[in-house]
Amino acid sequence: MSLLTLPNDLVSVKWLAENINDSSLILLDASYFMPALKRDGKTEWSAETIPGARYFDFDKSICDPSSALPHMMPSAELFQQAVQALGINQSSCLVVFDRLGIFSSPRVWWMFKSMGFNNIAVLNGGLTSWKEQRLATSPGKLKSNIDKGDFIAHYQADFIADKHVVLSAIDNEHSQIIDARAKNRFLGEVVEPRAELRSGHMPTAKNLPFSDLIENGEMRSSEQLKPLYEQLIDKQHNVIFSCGSGVTACVLALGASLCGYKNLTVYDGSWTEWGADKCLPIITSGDK
Repeated sequence: MSLLTLPNDLVSVKWLAENINDSSLILLDASYFMPALKRDGKTEWSAETIPGARYFDFDKSICDPSSALPHMMPSAELFQQAVQALGINQSSCLVVFDRLGIFSSPRVWWMFKSMGFNNIAVLNGGLTSWKEQRLATSPGKLKSNIDKGDFIAHYQADFIADKHVVLSAIDNEHSQIIDARAKNRFLGEVVEPRAELRSGHMPTAKNLPFSDLIENGEMRSSEQLKPLYEQLIDKQHNVIFSCGSGVTACVLALGASLCGYKNLTVYDGSWTEWGADKCLPIITSGDK
């Protein structure tokens, strides 16, 4: 077992600063940016990160190499191999963060959860909040002498949905689809960032923009989050979170977990897959 116990799925900068020297703690920098921003997470990690953080590249390395869709979940075998190479053990305590506050780090949190590993938390506010507290940073470095970890992946199939699962959920009264995209994208009022995609949303889906969960770069308190979820979700329902490409859907999954929701699933392909497949139904603001 890990020597360090996490308070919940979200930890504060204060908690991390107090525990950063624990031998079982491993920090993962999961910084990722939308292509339009023309920023590279690994490059920025190499320039500045929280001391000792290892870069977790879910976009180009730890993903399904056979998929034409961006950063899809890899096989358990590939995930296990990559995580072991990062020196992660079954007894490790993981804290993952990004440099936009709360954006891409929940994706890595959910990936580990999907592989049966629960001793992982997201750093609230990420690198931005860390720096605001005037805590030390350093260039990210690849260590050549990291001992191979003994991490074992146990894939949890119910954590990840494909388009067939989502299609079935549309007409299932015990399932709910929640879309994390901005309202104007959800309603199909604007062109999608990826030019080849249709605009709109899945039938019966509801909208909860991931940005509504965040204030000043940090996740809102569970007391603030609960009303957002309660107006959309019955706790007895199975919930599928979707977004543009499976990243910010995980922000919604994190918020729901903090509020005590269970039976949560992320649609891995999200709108990148759904919007490109003309055989799949969509709704726009002009539809009745």
